[in-house]
Amino acid sequence: MLLDVLFPPRCAGCSRPGARLCPLCLAAFGPPGRVPGPGAGPPVYALADYAGAAREAVLAFKERGRRELAVVFGALVAAALPLLPEAGPDPWLVPAPSRRSAARARGGSHVLGVARASGFSTAPALAFVKGVRDSVGLSPAARRANLAGRLRLVPRGLPPPGSAIVLLDDVITTGSTASACISTLRTGGFRVSLVLVLTTARRTHPHG
Repeated sequence: MLLDVLFPPRCAGCSRPGARLCPLCLAAFGPPGRVPGPGAGPPVYALADYAGAAREAVLAFKERGRRELAVVFGALVAAALPLLPEAGPDPWLVPAPSRRSAARARGGSHVLGVARASGFSTAPALAFVKGVRDSVGLSPAARRANLAGRLRLVPRGLPPPGSAIVLLDDVITTGSTASACISTLRTGGFRVSLVLVLTTARRTHPHG
């Protein structure tokens, strides 16, 4: 494309010209690794630590307008899911929701974009209600309080009953968002088989 000739893309991880995410930075994302989850819930898997090139790529996608990275992250998710037996043969991806104001600023839900780019069936089944604050800087207890009672099911976005559900998010920190999403889905009769995140700020599970 002429635009790429005039303005060649720069790597979202290291800013080198030539690719959305250069091979070196793409290598920061590996096969899914088990990380500590929220309580006794479903297993949680991450593709990278929330550090270095992986962190820069996620931030570029989420906060700096690099929405074309949805294709890259979608491909990573598509490659990871067949490696996770808990997902089953035909899982439905349920993206963790974004606050309405954040989604407007980003041109839509960024996690939903990744889910759709993966090629797997996607169900935008969750939404925040009014009153949810940005969680950056909040303590674990404050994050839980911020989300308490502020998630709802979206009737038109629900997966078919009995579906194997994979909760998808960009990063897991305290696990409060994942826990709230799992609980809300459970109230609607849906069971989350596993949680898959692009990156984790939690320590890697000692058993892989």
